[in-house]
Parts: sequence; structure tokens; C-alpha cells
Amino acid sequence: MSQSRASQSATLIAVLALIGSMASLCVGTSFAKSLFTEVGAQGTTALRVGFSALILLAVWRPWRFPLSGQHARAIAFYGVSLGATNLLFYMALRSIPLGLCIAIEFMGPLTVAVLSSRRAIDFLWIAFAVLGLLLLLPIGETATHLDPVGIGYAVAAGVGWALYIVFGQMAGSAHGGQATSLGLTMAAIVVMPFGLAHAGTTMFSPALLISGLAVGILSSAIPYSLEMVSLKRLPRRTFGILLSMEPAMGALAGLVFLHEQLSLIQWLAIGSIIVASIGCTLTARGKRHVADEGVPA
Repeated sequence: MSQSRASQSATLIAVLALIGSMASLCVGTSFAKSLFTEVGAQGTTALRVGFSALILLAVWRPWRFPLSGQHARAIAFYGVSLGATNLLFYMALRSIPLGLCIAIEFMGPLTVAVLSSRRAIDFLWIAFAVLGLLLLLPIGETATHLDPVGIGYAVAAGVGWALYIVFGQMAGSAHGGQATSLGLTMAAIVVMPFGLAHAGTTMFSPALLISGLAVGILSSAIPYSLEMVSLKRLPRRTFGILLSMEPAMGALAGLVFLHEQLSLIQWLAIGSIIVASIGCTLTARGKRHVADEGVPA
């Protein structure tokens, strides 16, 4: 096999891996939403994050690696922001369609990306992002009748994602597997009290434990693993552009699995935010793109 053909094959594998990662995340989140009626968003978050942490602890065994105090503090903040982001995202999902929730949450990493540049072209992407958000807000004649509380949770999840990126970069010099597994463990410690307060011992019924394990595998274990395959083979710019498609993929998953119908205005809002994300990726210069951090929710 020639070097060119081998390179093309590696690129194809990477693209398929990232698409598979986003698909698995969206399917897992759709399935997670179906558990809300039994244990609520809080209990579902606790199950998802708890099982994700257990899986990654078993895979990486982080106690094998040295851990400095500085790294421990960074990983702790990283884990708290990760847990809060997951909980806020699932709270928003109670009343907002999946695709729109992902689109609103994207405002967080977009803000981080734009603020790290401050070039003139970035104001264009700010305009597209703001337009998308305005189209979703329940104001004026174009109101989309979305629950304002749900929108608030989604915006807060976006803030959490932005903090997750900042703290993730602070913890970036630690071993990757150690940081991720310990970060998810801290996230589980953060969200578990909310799950127990809302759902109680119902969370530990055998059927729900199996469902929680499935959500953890689909929403975390598989996406994180496939993203790692993709990141090693794709340029950051290509990775960021492909990841920008996730709100649309989430909307399709919501339509297929949850029967969530979106209006034309809502599709336009998703499109506007996707344009902002792609544009920000294409014009990024000499900086680490937010897409490198993956999707926490």
C-alpha cells in the first residue's frame, strides 16, 4: 500500500471514528432522556457519570501514575466543572429538544474560542452565534415557545463547558488517562448527592443499573475512545469542523428516537450556531481549538 493510500485510509478511519463518537453520544443521550420518568434528570446523570467513572477507573487505573498537588487541584476543578455540566445539560433536556440543547451549550466553547483570539473576523462568528441564540429565546414575534427555565439550564451548561475547557487545559500536563478517570470520579462525587436526593434507592434497582451502565457506555466510554482514535489522525481544524455538526446530529437523534419535532426557526438557529462553530475553526490560528476537549455532555 502506498504512503498516500495509507494516509487516506487513516483519515477515513479517523472521520468515521469521530462520526461514530457523535452518533454514540447522541443515541446514549436520547436513551438517557427516556429514564427521566423513573429517576429524573438528576438520577440519570448520577448513573451515567458514576458508571463512566467506574469504567475509566478500571481501564486506566490512575493510581499507577504519580500525582502532584498542582495536578490534583486542576483535576479536581476539571471534575467539578464536568459534573456540573452534565447535570445542567440533563436538567435542560427535561424541557428542551436534544439538538437545541446541544446548540445552546455550544455557546460556551465558542465563547472561549473567540475570547482567546479577539480578531476582527471573530466578530462575524459572534454574530452568527448570537443570532442562533436569539432565534431560540422565547421573545418577540419569532418566539419558539421553549421553556425559559430549560434555556437557562442549557446556557449554564455552556458556561460549565467553557470552565471544563479552561480547567481541562490546566490539567493537560497530567497523564491523559489519569486526568480523565480521576476527573470523572470527582464529577460522580459532585452529582451523586443530587441523584440520591431526587431518586433515592430507586436508582439501584437492577433494571435501572443496567440502563445506567448502557448510558455510561454509549455516552462516555465509546465516544471518548473513538475521539481519541480521531484526534490522533485528524488535524485539529478538521476535527473541529466535524465536531461542529453535533447539534444537527443531536436534532436528528431527537427526531428519530424521541420524536422531537423542530420548527423552521429552530433549524435555522442550529444552522447559525453550526456556521459560527465552523467559521471559528476555519479561522483559528495558532491556538488550541475547543474541539480538542471533546464533548462533556
